[in-house]
Amino acid sequence: MRVAHVITRLIIGGAQENTVATVLGLQEKPDVDVRLYCGPTIGPEGSLESLVEKVDGLFHRIPNLIRPIRPLSDYLACRQLKREFESFRPDIVHTHSGKAGFIGRLAARRAGVQKIIHSIHGPSFGPFQGCLANGLFRSAEQLAGRMTDHFINVADAMRDQYLAAGIGQADDYTCIPSGFNLQPFLEAENSPAKRESLGLSPGDFVVGKIARLFELKGHDDLFDIAPRLARRIPNIRFLLVGDGVWRGRFERLAKQIGCEQNFLFTGLVPPAEIPSLIGVMDALVHLSRREGLPRALPQAMAAAKPVVAFNCDGASEVCLDEKTGYLIEPGDLLKLEESLAKLANDAPLRTALGQAGQALVKDEFTVEQLVERQYELYRRLLA
Repeated sequence: MRVAHVITRLIIGGAQENTVATVLGLQEKPDVDVRLYCGPTIGPEGSLESLVEKVDGLFHRIPNLIRPIRPLSDYLACRQLKREFESFRPDIVHTHSGKAGFIGRLAARRAGVQKIIHSIHGPSFGPFQGCLANGLFRSAEQLAGRMTDHFINVADAMRDQYLAAGIGQADDYTCIPSGFNLQPFLEAENSPAKRESLGLSPGDFVVGKIARLFELKGHDDLFDIAPRLARRIPNIRFLLVGDGVWRGRFERLAKQIGCEQNFLFTGLVPPAEIPSLIGVMDALVHLSRREGLPRALPQAMAAAKPVVAFNCDGASEVCLDEKTGYLIEPGDLLKLEESLAKLANDAPLRTALGQAGQALVKDEFTVEQLVERQYELYRRLLA
């Protein structure tokens, strides 16, 4: 079985980590020959390329496959991918992300590939965009959908959004959660040494957020409620894990609202360090307005941490209100503030919610399940 995966770039992020885990797992299968085609990875979000470059023959760069819409570059990327597919002759082309999803499926169809699969890690269109962009990307997904034999959705919410847009039929979708190596999170500890290295005191209440410092990730909502929470809970600390083009803006904002001492910026950290950072958190917030099923939620839950999330996309499928944390309608800053204050003042509640979350995710989000479910889907589709 020959399988080609296509993704726009390998920054440090959920969709990219999912894809890397998939191809690394598949290349261990004796009956699978897998390749990963990817555009250049640039910017402050970091890179996962080193994880796949060390495997001979796995990683192939497509220089013109870039994230912005550039007609000439897009044409050249499609033409190069078509040539690659004609040479490799994959039985399956499996695409990821918006740009690579469209160009990769178009190239695969033109190359006569037997089966074309697309993974929906997050919505390519929706109310988070302006009307023009929403219409453009929706139309692009509808067109690409007609070239797609099957979809993999990381959350049922993604399937429902695409079906509502007239993309495919219900039988065309399979839900496969984005698995990861659970063990480091199950073993995560609230290490005094780690807290000290971050400048945290033993008594600090630590609210973590793992996300690129970029638009639509919900950081502004956290900054909105920070002054009030800091007055109510003087020892509260917001641990922002990640980097991005908005970091300078957020550092200035922390000073402007008088909460410079309450915000800690870790900058870019490799995925291997995430478990130790979650270990020092007392709760994790996820406030993104655009996400499939954010890996940060099940990762925190695997470490037995309560989660607080906006009810966007697939968050409600793991953040169960008052069972594993608090699920909040987007923009309800009063409930967001009260939920964090409640967790800060009730350690037994944090423990109960965290243990319930750990029980929910520890069997469904393993990397082994991720790889095996995709492998079995490939076999079924080819049969």
